[in-house]
Amino acid sequence: MNGPEDAAATLDTLQAVGETAALRRILPRLPAADLQLLGPGDDAAVVAAPDGRTVISTDLLVHGPDFRLAWSSPFDLGWKAAATNLADIAAMGAAPTALVVALAAPGETAVAFLEQLADGLREACAALAPGVGVVGGDLSASPTLTIAVTVFGDLGGGAAVRRSGARPGDVVAVAGPLGRAAAGLRLLFGSAVDGEGRPDPAALPALRERHPELIRAQLAPAPPIPSGVLAMQGGATAMIDISDGLLLDASRIAEASGVSLDLSSAALEPDVEAVRNGARELVAEATALVLTGGEDHSLLATFPPGELPDGFRRIGVVRNGVGVSVDGAEPPRIALGWDSFEGWNRERG
Repeated sequence: MNGPEDAAATLDTLQAVGETAALRRILPRLPAADLQLLGPGDDAAVVAAPDGRTVISTDLLVHGPDFRLAWSSPFDLGWKAAATNLADIAAMGAAPTALVVALAAPGETAVAFLEQLADGLREACAALAPGVGVVGGDLSASPTLTIAVTVFGDLGGGAAVRRSGARPGDVVAVAGPLGRAAAGLRLLFGSAVDGEGRPDPAALPALRERHPELIRAQLAPAPPIPSGVLAMQGGATAMIDISDGLLLDASRIAEASGVSLDLSSAALEPDVEAVRNGARELVAEATALVLTGGEDHSLLATFPPGELPDGFRRIGVVRNGVGVSVDGAEPPRIALGWDSFEGWNRERG
């Protein structure tokens, strides 16, 4: 079931059963949070905040700019909605605690579609951040499927890791892969479209079989959520979730901190090789995908010189100046990362 309307013939749709009946089916599939004091069912949830502070972030996934129903299963959508938001909390050095999820969907959406989306949310939380649950949300009608997630986190007594703390002499490090999700997206747009450039779901199974790791990295990423707390405990001076590409997100740390991040091409070579090995047709683009590809949701951080926390690997150094360089030189003149407003064509679906 890859589209909201696939089960419309059974009349088991949001429009047919109504919001209340749909929620009765969806809510039991969602996970409870360990810190949940009051969950779905009232006007608001109540979640414990042991630290006395709450870290909050929100993200929006809209059909078209952010995902394509022809390629993403409802389970994948639920997984990705959780993963992308959990990574934002991890990037602050906090542990995620709870999610609030709001859905706006066409009336012809099958309730079973939303049940599978809820399953994806549940399984992503269990795999990436055990103890995190969905404590509330909303369901409404819209001609465009939209998923809005707000995520909460706890600092556990530590200090939030901001983008603005990097200092010259710090080590630049990353936890998680680089370029895989962008490679998966490039494969989808290169091999899973029809003659008009529209997404073609019939081509997806074969593409998944040929390039399982890269397609999975795009459709259902698995960012290293626990590494955020480890980074904070390990003295990280700055950190960011790599959602928009290594160069672009590194430049955000550089600008916020008033420093220059110099990346090492040799340190990035394992990522380049992983993209090349995952798809031989992307050999020529592999370096650009690693430098600019978004949506891996890995964690980019800076640390004082010394031993790095588990899961992090050195990829550069912080220097004086402001900007980003590769091997001491300006990076290649290639597009600087993901922009959801660029290249979106409503007519192509």
